Amino acid sequence: MQPGGKQRRRIRVHQSSRRFVPALFLILETGLYLAFLVWDLRVGGAGSNGIKYLGILLCLVFALWAGAQPGGEHLTGLALAVTAVSDVFLLLLDRNYLFGVGLFCLVQLCYGIRIFHANGGKSWWGLRLGLSGVALVSLRVLGLLNRLNGLALVYFSNFLCNVLSSLGCRGVRARQLSFGLSLFLCCDLCVGIFQNPALVPSALAEFARIGMWLFYLPGQVLIALSALPEPTGGVFP
Repeated sequence: MQPGGKQRRRIRVHQSSRRFVPALFLILETGLYLAFLVWDLRVGGAGSNGIKYLGILLCLVFALWAGAQPGGEHLTGLALAVTAVSDVFLLLLDRNYLFGVGLFCLVQLCYGIRIFHANGGKSWWGLRLGLSGVALVSLRVLGLLNRLNGLALVYFSNFLCNVLSSLGCRGVRARQLSFGLSLFLCCDLCVGIFQNPALVPSALAEFARIGMWLFYLPGQVLIALSALPEPTGGVFP
């Protein structure tokens, strides 16, 4: 049975919105990205934090919309919701770092579950436990072991394993997730350099100041896009 006129119009409107919303999302994120990069390069300081956080909230809203589409992915919206809460403490309030890092551990758990289902059930738990153990022992030997440092290195070990295990996933959305997580990881490397500038050349420490968000927001945008259904006929980006 052929759809009636009203149904065909509804289908066209729905398909148009599925093209329009991702395009609008990318335009808005590009504007926010350029705005805070210019601010950071010319002014510096925390004045751009509101713009940055707005970009994260926009990723969350888009991921929730994408997950609500037929064939959309739901864990990404949850992960970005937890990301948004964590960034309240780490970005806006600049306090409660232990809680913020703990929330990011939950974020990586969400992505790990998604990758586990996409890569044929490979968990990489041996490598995760091994890296975490080596990291904790190293901190202890160096006299740097505390709750925050220990949690941060356990987080980073699992994050690295998520990135590595995502490389073998197939599909457009899986590749977007993998690339987004890789940029996210680059951001965290910049955070580590920024917090320990004495360990690296001054030029690298200065780049890390800008590099954190140079990588972070594009990574989150790609992760949000990965919540869309697999593209068919060019409907989605």
